[in-house]
Amino acid sequence: MMGSNKKFKIRPVNENDYGHFFNGDSYIVLNIYPKGRGLGYDIHFWVGSKSTPEEYTTAVQKTVELDTVLEEQAVQHREVERYESNLFKSYFSCFRILNGGIESGFRRTTPNEYQPRLLHFLQEGGRRFQVQEVDLSINSLDSTDVFILDLGSKLYQWNGSKSNKEKRYNAAQFLLQVSSERNGRCKTAVLDELFTNSSDEFLQYLPDKPVYRSKKYCESTKCIYKLSDEDGNLSFDLVVKNHLPKRSVNEDDVFLIDAGYHLFVYIGSRCLPCEKQNALSYAHHYLKNTRHPFIPVTVIGSNQSSEELEQAWDRDRSTSYLQ
Repeated sequence: MMGSNKKFKIRPVNENDYGHFFNGDSYIVLNIYPKGRGLGYDIHFWVGSKSTPEEYTTAVQKTVELDTVLEEQAVQHREVERYESNLFKSYFSCFRILNGGIESGFRRTTPNEYQPRLLHFLQEGGRRFQVQEVDLSINSLDSTDVFILDLGSKLYQWNGSKSNKEKRYNAAQFLLQVSSERNGRCKTAVLDELFTNSSDEFLQYLPDKPVYRSKKYCESTKCIYKLSDEDGNLSFDLVVKNHLPKRSVNEDDVFLIDAGYHLFVYIGSRCLPCEKQNALSYAHHYLKNTRHPFIPVTVIGSNQSSEELEQAWDRDRSTSYLQ
């Protein structure tokens, strides 16, 4: 289930648009799966790079409210545009990030109003792929990849001279899918870099201007912090640095476990209510002062499990969170 956060209100996303994200909005995604004799839940709130702080705050609040409805059985995750976790992207066979807000989508505009978009086609492994909108510029093109120029009523697939056959084939399938979504109202064309000349319409839409390339996080020092109200005042203290031993975590407090590529917030079963209530805000402020402020965040309770966290722990003798 997907919901978008626009003007501080949550509204459902059309099922046909699952996997489509606009960077001017925030979204909440609920994944429900079988777990033992019952059900398990993952709640992800996704933050677009152009969404407002108010929308971010609303997404956090609604995520907490949804978790309350689910009797606090859900694992909560924060996702930021271009830094999404593998778990989040695994929900969608095609993961698309487009500029603007949901109102700028094809279904809500006429062909004459539609703004051209240049899409970078990225293979995610297997049959999953990601489509990321990039700057509308000839300098965005890369010979090792496939790009799609979306004009609304026409789609161009541009195959870089060094791109592989599998990526080209899957991009062509994506073109057919988009054409079908638009009820056949758009034409498609495939171009190869070596046979594209300056007079082609495709290149006429791509001016020669500088492009912005986002910087991915660099893996930083691993560390664990503790959030505690043991003496009546909230304190946030470093527990261990340079490694992540499970034995450093207990059930009495809240712990922030920074693996460099993913931040985990562990809610101990005996932690105080004020520690739990402030856990996510402390995680947010902590990341703002690191070199990797946009990495995924996952909140885990003592009765929950996370395969990603299990992989992040040091390979020691620990067999449980509490030792």
